[in-house]
Amino acid sequence: MFINLNQNKNLKLFKIISEVAQQENQTVYVVGGFVRDLLMGRTSATDIDFVTEQSGIHLAQKVAEKINPKLKVAVFKNYGTAAFKHQDLELEFVGARKESYSEESRNPEVEAGTLEDDQKRRDFTINAMAISLNQENFGELMDPFNGMEDLGNKILRTPLEPVQTYSDDPLRMMRAIRFASTLNFMIEEASLQAISQEAARIKIVSVERIMVEFNKIMLSEKPSKGLTLMEKTGLMEIVIPELTALKGIEEIEGQKHKDNFYHTLEVVDNISKNTDKLWLRWAALLHDIGKAPTKKFIEGTGWTFRGHEFLGGKMVKKLFQRLKLPLGNDMKYVQKMVTLSSRPIALVTDDASDSALRRMLFDAGEDLEDLFTLCKADITTKNEAKQKRFTTNFVYVAQKIKEVEEKDQVRNFQPPISGEEIMDLFCIKPGREIGILKEKVKEAILEGIIENKPEQAKTFVIAEAEKLGLKVME
Repeated sequence: MFINLNQNKNLKLFKIISEVAQQENQTVYVVGGFVRDLLMGRTSATDIDFVTEQSGIHLAQKVAEKINPKLKVAVFKNYGTAAFKHQDLELEFVGARKESYSEESRNPEVEAGTLEDDQKRRDFTINAMAISLNQENFGELMDPFNGMEDLGNKILRTPLEPVQTYSDDPLRMMRAIRFASTLNFMIEEASLQAISQEAARIKIVSVERIMVEFNKIMLSEKPSKGLTLMEKTGLMEIVIPELTALKGIEEIEGQKHKDNFYHTLEVVDNISKNTDKLWLRWAALLHDIGKAPTKKFIEGTGWTFRGHEFLGGKMVKKLFQRLKLPLGNDMKYVQKMVTLSSRPIALVTDDASDSALRRMLFDAGEDLEDLFTLCKADITTKNEAKQKRFTTNFVYVAQKIKEVEEKDQVRNFQPPISGEEIMDLFCIKPGREIGILKEKVKEAILEGIIENKPEQAKTFVIAEAEKLGLKVME
């Protein structure tokens, strides 16, 4: 079977590579994700991989020289690969190889091989196809494992025996689930069983590599597909046990609680319809992690999860540290979302005070809209009447918040009186009194004692300062 490359935007590049390979007496093939995406009609990524049965480094250097003698080629001798950037593309050349693995490591012993050897070591049949750029059969599809058929059937299958494939390189288990989630493919049954069997092998893979795949699952159109597969195969228990701890339904005295794991997956899918923000999706994933350790049955009350948002927010930091996720603003953002996740719904009642609304505005700040997006995603009831009521309640709270914000301007709170102004007012040097007075002003505004205006803040500070023994300097 031949693939028509004449309309491909990279045809000129492929022709150059073909000519150089011919001159250097080398074979060359396009392989991997580029081939898969081309056959699926998907917009391909900006990286293209090439395999030669001779030296990948030599071919890369000669191709780069042909395109532009000034191009810099990055060489990785240990892996027999070389790469360079051309326009908006990242081009990588590798010598065909075969691999053997040890029990303790996913880093293989590598030796030179044929194109077929190279295809055998690929993770899935849909990624094991190659297109020849050799002049005698330019455009011919090399598909020894029927990857084209698997593409049509939307099946993920390994070229070789699946247990061996996953044992050799356990990261392939995460890749299988990631492809199932992002491409909406089914994992072949034997392959799925092999993942369950080899799940513990994921522990030899660096957590950073696991999280790259996990985040791609989180950014897929329907993340629950991948998350459910992780749970069913035992990978979730190893990677994020805080989530599997939410599984199950208990019943005492005829009272049940919902399965918070599957509820969480629904929330993640709901929020994914409305945002592509990775960390907001993470907030949805973790919003209930405090429920497992706070779950308690109280006679006459039923099941309670008191303080689960506060505890969940504290758990976020330890989880991010363990998973080597960013510990700066991204982590703090997820913490904030988890901690505040139940606040808006508590403000639905008519007697919710303006001070409570001001405090939520102050705590959420510029992330208020994201918080509401999370809270709306948390509505997973199948009861249409309840759904309508919850939605109406959120509209009501949003209107109340808008009114308070217009009046008090506390969302991005800036003190109406600065530390320098307080020091000038009482002719004092920096000290604890400044912090105390500024905190009192903030609390007074949030409680509605004074409005967020400089003149009111100054009068209030003078009165409070007298209690600290400070007097205005004339």
